[in-house]
Amino acid sequence: MNLHLYMHPLSSFCHKVLIALYENGTPFEPHIVRLDDEASREDFRKVWPILRFPVLRDEMRDRTVPESSIIIEYLELHYPGPAALLPIGAQAALNVRERDRFFDLYLHVPTQKIITDRMRPEGSHDTLGVEQARAQLRTAYALLEQEMQERTWATGDTFTMADCAAAPPLFYSAWAEPVDDFPHVAAYRQRLMERPSFARALREAEPYLQFVPKAQVA
Repeated sequence: MNLHLYMHPLSSFCHKVLIALYENGTPFEPHIVRLDDEASREDFRKVWPILRFPVLRDEMRDRTVPESSIIIEYLELHYPGPAALLPIGAQAALNVRERDRFFDLYLHVPTQKIITDRMRPEGSHDTLGVEQARAQLRTAYALLEQEMQERTWATGDTFTMADCAAAPPLFYSAWAEPVDDFPHVAAYRQRLMERPSFARALREAEPYLQFVPKAQVA
């Protein structure tokens, strides 16, 4: 197998890349990384010393590609498929990249903050940080609520990289900050969960969801 994806089934950023791979039916070999396992961690360190996933390894081109957005753009460039996740036009591509960054920075990051804080030992929780993350999520939801009133997908009628970025943190909103007060966001979340590519990623993650702290299945 030429493409190897180093990932974990619970990682929202890994889900983002999986959606892109499944959208285009791109063949790849998954490698589940367990950072709590010394052997797994050290094997991954040889691929990417930073020890952050997802990471794509392209054996044919001898390239190691980190970071979810860069991985998706790399796949679009070197392994294009029927689903164009990044538009050809410069302005349309810029719009997708802007939404991609919005979802990563203002949905992914605060969601991870809230969930991972529950894994901290008693007495070391960042209560203020979690409250700030929840406030940031609600602000982002409010902005997204306005935008999704007349849109099917993040930037219009076509599913793109931006939707790959939006799906995982909105799924995990059930664990972090629910979207119940934002009906257009909730409807968008449902469409994302029903998308076959993301539904497949969620099925594969299901055995691991029990390990999400204080999980409440949506």
